[in-house]
Amino acid sequence: MTPIPFNKPFMTGRELWYIAQAHTNGHLSGDGQFTRQCHAWLEKKTGARRALLTHSCTAALEMAALLTEVQPGDEVIMPSYTFVTTANAFVMRGAVPVFVDIRPDTLNIDETKIEAAITARTRVILPVHYAGVACEMDTIMDIARRHRLFVVEDAAQGILSTYKGRPLGSIGHMGTYSFHETKNIVAGEGGALLVNDPELAERAEIIREKGTNRSQFFRGQVDKYTWVDIGSSYLPGEVIAAFLWAQLEEAEAINARRMALWEAYHAALAPLEAEGRLRRPVITAGCEHNAHMYYILLESLEKRTQVIADLKRQGINSVFHYVPLHSAPYGLKSSRHHGAMTHTDALSDRLLRLPLWVGLEDGQDRVLRALREAL
Repeated sequence: MTPIPFNKPFMTGRELWYIAQAHTNGHLSGDGQFTRQCHAWLEKKTGARRALLTHSCTAALEMAALLTEVQPGDEVIMPSYTFVTTANAFVMRGAVPVFVDIRPDTLNIDETKIEAAITARTRVILPVHYAGVACEMDTIMDIARRHRLFVVEDAAQGILSTYKGRPLGSIGHMGTYSFHETKNIVAGEGGALLVNDPELAERAEIIREKGTNRSQFFRGQVDKYTWVDIGSSYLPGEVIAAFLWAQLEEAEAINARRMALWEAYHAALAPLEAEGRLRRPVITAGCEHNAHMYYILLESLEKRTQVIADLKRQGINSVFHYVPLHSAPYGLKSSRHHGAMTHTDALSDRLLRLPLWVGLEDGQDRVLRALREAL
């Protein structure tokens, strides 16, 4: 029996050709032709003032932390149900994550709990668009305006998703994308920072270039470049950008195939939801998602453990997701949470992710049959 992996990175067929072109061009370090093409594509698609490729979404979030100028003891409000990078990027600057509970429908940060968590030390609100489904950004942006806070969108899973017609990552002061091999559009590793606040754009370039004005030098804006600010080496090499460019060219087609798989899961599992055996994902009004993942919520941790084991015996790799950060060893040491984490604790124990990748079409029925048996 051929195993069905949880994820299998998709290649369009032009990746290796573009990598060879980058070598022929004689430019394999950052910010070459393919990087510029990726920047232009992202800026056109999102409307961001500046899009900057990074070597990971982690790097993009670290840049955002530097740009918000958080200081030791400052607070950043975020969900606990997220990847460690969301918190780590700000903890590295001495900031304190303040976790609030998630909504039971979308598993996104509960926007109604944010304002009560704000203190005199709060500097940033960091919504995470889980599964590529938008947080309630109108409310979040209104809170941020009234309290003069930065909003940094963690849209690692959200490329080509929208909120009321606006691309995720383009609504807050900044947004971040991931091109990790598990995402819709991949480069192995890779990410991007979207800078939507024009006052941050120039400094973002400097921080990305080790704290130098090197980008301005190569555009002919200064006659030499030098150290002008703090920063680090956040650029990806041109090999990564060349691979990514092949993916971006086919981004809509890739998403269409993923959406077909997502819809097939959703339709097939409706009867099981009606029987009370599982709960399917909820897509709220005004949100267009990108079929980043298909998850189900089971009745208990024990049931999830049993289903994962049963699927594994049939050669199908399904996985759970995050251990909430507020209960993680370093989270207990470096952060605090405001209010009860009822939904975060309960839903994280029950969530199961099913395989979803371009090319799964011939194996999806097998996944569904095995899941029905396991349930």
